[in-house]
Amino acid sequence: MSQPSAPEQGVVDAEPESAPPTRGFLARAAFGTAAFSVLGSLLGLIRDQSLARLFGAGRDTDAFLVAWTVPEFAATLLIEDGLAFALVPAFSVALARRTQGAPGDPVRALVAGTLPKLALAFAGVGALLIGGAPQLVEALAPGLRDPGLAVGCTRLTATCVLTFGLAGYCSAALRAHRRFLAPASIYVAYNAGIIAAMFALGGHWGVRSAAFGVAAGGAVMVAVQVPSLLGQLRRRPKAREEGAAATEERPLNVALMATVLLFALCRQSQVLIERFLASHLHSGAISHLNYAQKVAQIPMTMSMMLCTVTFPVVARALAEGDTERARSRVERDLSVAASVVLLGTAVVVTCAPQLVQLLFQRGAFTAVDTAATAGVMRVYALGLLGQTLVGVLVRSYFSAGRASWYPVGAMAAGIVVTSWIGALTVGAYGVTGIAAANAAGITATAVLLLAGTGPRSVPIRTRRVLAELSRPVRAAVAATAVGLFAAARPADPFTGLAAGATAVTVVFVLLGWALGAQGFAPALRSVATVTRRLAHAVFH
Repeated sequence: MSQPSAPEQGVVDAEPESAPPTRGFLARAAFGTAAFSVLGSLLGLIRDQSLARLFGAGRDTDAFLVAWTVPEFAATLLIEDGLAFALVPAFSVALARRTQGAPGDPVRALVAGTLPKLALAFAGVGALLIGGAPQLVEALAPGLRDPGLAVGCTRLTATCVLTFGLAGYCSAALRAHRRFLAPASIYVAYNAGIIAAMFALGGHWGVRSAAFGVAAGGAVMVAVQVPSLLGQLRRRPKAREEGAAATEERPLNVALMATVLLFALCRQSQVLIERFLASHLHSGAISHLNYAQKVAQIPMTMSMMLCTVTFPVVARALAEGDTERARSRVERDLSVAASVVLLGTAVVVTCAPQLVQLLFQRGAFTAVDTAATAGVMRVYALGLLGQTLVGVLVRSYFSAGRASWYPVGAMAAGIVVTSWIGALTVGAYGVTGIAAANAAGITATAVLLLAGTGPRSVPIRTRRVLAELSRPVRAAVAATAVGLFAAARPADPFTGLAAGATAVTVVFVLLGWALGAQGFAPALRSVATVTRRLAHAVFH
């Protein structure tokens, strides 16, 4: 599988930091990010397929997935959401000051003032988790059948707190500099490391090999970004522009850091609730939840690719006082992301049994596991729009670099909903009830975040956004109904998947255009371009 050539990477990442990004640059950056993200997601699927094939869905995989909670939390807190929400605005302000000719180099000063302290904190937390692994496993999954194996795996995965923290710091700094390919490639390297470790060491270490892969993959995530970051830091600051006034220096906001980390912690707490409840069910329940969630979240991952690129753009616009540009960007992101995720949701709901059978049903993963995982996946998918809206909206709260407790409160309310519904339904409906609780909780958070926009965030026009979102929602509902009928006709899973996905896409496209969804055309262009470039990378 070939990577983009060096000239292509230069084109994607080449954009003056002092000028507003052009639409062409944003498109190229989004497509480059999407290509690597899709490759990373595909390797994530292969990772999960390998885990299922080598170790099935039972006691061993349940133990590993409890240990997997640590890297899941670390990825959300330190790479995807938490740390990025604090660091991208801070680097955006430092870059604005550099462009305006502030004395010294504000970017290097920010790195010198923050990186050593954060690295020490990451290392300390990782050491605490390694030492307290038995207590952590007991708290996460008190009903686990093999806690000793989970403790051993947790001690290996806990090393990712340091490596993910450093990887997240590099990613935030590079994205603020409008360099997107190195950060986008980290999950390709990470998942490749886990897959290699499972096949190389699985015969001797069993499922512990996957935990070792997490530790090794985290180190590679840092290594693939360091050269690009060092290149940016070595750049000489530009001379001060005549008549430009330097903005006031702003250190990293501790209150902002606290709020974004608490938000990310609350959001990832949904996984804690799921695994706590599922640990009291039959062996394999945690594994079924995990496999279903990983596949169901692929549409959400694709829908958030554009926002990964545009978050630094919104932060830079606010740092320069251009609120209108920030609002227009956030509203467009909401429209495009919703269209992408709703198309993916319709496909997942329609073709869940075929997807699971084709992806996982081999080796130790049986037809019974397929049926259980597919049922959970369909319920999970009902929360994908909420997941995407939360991911886009929370950026509008934190992009100005100010602390905001409202997103934390909204996410805490969603966690309460998840806990309450999960506790009420797990006895009667098992893992399906847990998945329904997840979907309801994140949807409640999305509603609260949308209702709270205004002075606390980028001031989007809520009624206009809701009216726009209703169009792809209606198209997705109709497409799902048609797709379910089409996918159920063929007996062969591949043919059923092809029939269902084709029916969903055709109906969704026709209705989306008929209803006049504004984000519909850009979303389809994004999906088509990513698919074309990915196919070119694979076959050429």
